Amino acid sequence: MISKDAIFNIKSNAECDALALDIFKFQFKNNKVYRSFCDLINKHPADVKQVTDIPFLPIQFFKSHTVLSTSLDIQKTFSSSGTTGNNTSKHFVSDLNLYEESYLNAFKHFYGNIEDYVVLALLPSYLERDGSSLIYMVNDLIEKSNQTESGFYLNNLDELVNTLKSLEAKKQKTLLIGVSFALLDLVEAHQLQLKHTIIMETGGMKGRRKEIIRQELHKILKTGFGVNQIHSEYGMTELLSQAYSKGNGVFECPPWMKILTRDTEDALTIQPLHKTGGINVIDLANINSCSFIATQDLGKVYNNGQFEVIGRFDNSDIRGCNLMAL
Repeated sequence: MISKDAIFNIKSNAECDALALDIFKFQFKNNKVYRSFCDLINKHPADVKQVTDIPFLPIQFFKSHTVLSTSLDIQKTFSSSGTTGNNTSKHFVSDLNLYEESYLNAFKHFYGNIEDYVVLALLPSYLERDGSSLIYMVNDLIEKSNQTESGFYLNNLDELVNTLKSLEAKKQKTLLIGVSFALLDLVEAHQLQLKHTIIMETGGMKGRRKEIIRQELHKILKTGFGVNQIHSEYGMTELLSQAYSKGNGVFECPPWMKILTRDTEDALTIQPLHKTGGINVIDLANINSCSFIATQDLGKVYNNGQFEVIGRFDNSDIRGCNLMAL
């Protein structure tokens, strides 16, 4: 069995690739859904010599199948928000400690000790439903911060602004993490000048506002909050790891996570760097479900492993995966 230490102590890209190949063999053997998919496309361990040979499971499988590589009891089921009439994705998590270690180690990797921050969360659309993996993570970050001012805000924007101003006056390092539409609501009602606060958007208008491109969103938020950069979090229900951007929409993965892009016309072909394609995620923390997921996001990967998210496939564009969505 592959240990948590092996996952979270990866020090190099080569170590990540080597462990990914080991986890592929493990999941091919132990994950019935993933094995069926590999059989369908005729890709087996003997065919997989390097990371780019690994098959990536279309993310739609989390809507229609139970994706598991373990017989352990399920501790928590995370679900996506979904839209009316659509099935929601379900991620059955058998080891919550893996998720906790993943996001705590990632936060420390990019931002330092959580105890140094007051964590303020403006996530109304997530708070209003059950099963959000983001709420689980942020709630734990709030608790681990050990700061009395840390907490969630729903519609009480005036109170949030007063808290931000009070923390600024004390020069307290603060993280404000929010869904895009709620952050826009905040800056339309209040103009701020924040010097000690990180503004982190998690994306999504959730049907509350017209979708806008990230550059436009960040321009509005930078002006409204009086900050030089807007940070972003890239995660999803089906993953146990997150990538972070400290500005300009360029994301970086923790050492146990990696992004590749696939050809938009041929879902089984991995593209070279700097070329726009479908985002494939390697998340080694997902050892008990599936570590190799083909998302419906479009993006571009750079030499240093950093990446951008450019948009999403529309329904007519995912024909490369439709054949595989059993």
